[in-house]
Amino acid sequence: MGASIVGTPALLGGEPAHRGPWPAWPVHDEREREAVLGVLESGKWWYGERVREFEERFAAFQDARFGIACTNGTAALELALIGAGIGAGMEAIVPPYTFVATATAVLKANAVPVFVDIELDTLNIDAGQIEAAVTDKTAAVMPVHFGGLPADMDRIGELARRRQLRVVEDSAHGWGTKWRGKGAGALGDAGGFSFQLSKNITAGEGGMVLTDNPELADTIRSLSNVGRGKDRPWYEHYLTGGNYRMTEFQGALLLAQLTRLPEQTALRAKNAAVLNAGLAGIEGLHPLREDPRANPRSYHLYGFRIVEAEFGLSRERFVEALRAEGVPCGPGYPHPLYRNPLFQRKGTGPTYCPVSCPYYGREMDYTRVVCPNAERACREVVWLSQTMLLAGEEDMEAIVCAVRRIRENASRLS
Repeated sequence: MGASIVGTPALLGGEPAHRGPWPAWPVHDEREREAVLGVLESGKWWYGERVREFEERFAAFQDARFGIACTNGTAALELALIGAGIGAGMEAIVPPYTFVATATAVLKANAVPVFVDIELDTLNIDAGQIEAAVTDKTAAVMPVHFGGLPADMDRIGELARRRQLRVVEDSAHGWGTKWRGKGAGALGDAGGFSFQLSKNITAGEGGMVLTDNPELADTIRSLSNVGRGKDRPWYEHYLTGGNYRMTEFQGALLLAQLTRLPEQTALRAKNAAVLNAGLAGIEGLHPLREDPRANPRSYHLYGFRIVEAEFGLSRERFVEALRAEGVPCGPGYPHPLYRNPLFQRKGTGPTYCPVSCPYYGREMDYTRVVCPNAERACREVVWLSQTMLLAGEEDMEAIVCAVRRIRENASRLS
């Protein structure tokens, strides 16, 4: 599976730069098998000691005091926001280049998402643009640590303290990442994680909220457990909660997955460094910027931009050519979140709440929102999955060879 010399692109009849399979996902062995069988044979399948142990271990792994497991990453964000007091008539600042759950979690909290543009070279929210979007309705900032690289938490934290805003981190890509020595998801008031099948640690589904605040932890746990009170009678309910509990099977699987996460995180980082070095200097290809304050960092995605006017090919044609070379890749999000039909629709009344909610009392017209860097990212960014970064160094060299081959033959491929 080693890299071949730069030559004829596969789309034009040449041999693919990479042959053979990429690493399978999810990774599992006897650890997961024994964990699941242990739960099965115990007869204790429901929200018990395995879930509690995983909460404690994952919180410690990310340098947080408290962890609250839940059904999925979307629920984690909703619980974190509602638990932090975000609600009707409030605004939360979010980036537009992220999975839809970042913004819909705000809507589920009956608050209104306000989109602030991203940095083109990190794909994270531009901390320098946040303050201009703050109004008397702003209650929270939701940075997304995209691809595992934290947003600029120094600037976001300083702004939040000065303007008295909550910080709820979307850490769905942040397992194992630290910022100045403290884990992602434990840098603000609360952080939400996902353990969905594609994620770097997975039980098929699952989520986690982290926080250092004991009162907030108790509130979030109550919300996740049908509003029950801590150490109170079973049929006493204090909050409008829901059933967001994780099963023992998920907790056991995730405990096993956590044992190999440090090694996998280091391997992904090592292979990302090979790609960074090999892809540097290719005209029209712009790697994403690293940040020394993020060390270590996870890689849920490895991304770069293809600028058509410089590279000589459209991003779509580049993706087609790279796939032909045996390198699976994707173009990423097709449009910023605010261009989804959910946000483009307009109207009044309960159907359009919380944007039309009288508690909000303002007009929010997402059809008029334009974030230039997010728009450009949706035209230019290419993603490689985290599973590819578990391959060998020779596979990374094959990716570099494939990209250089495509660039050198861009005029023939266009």
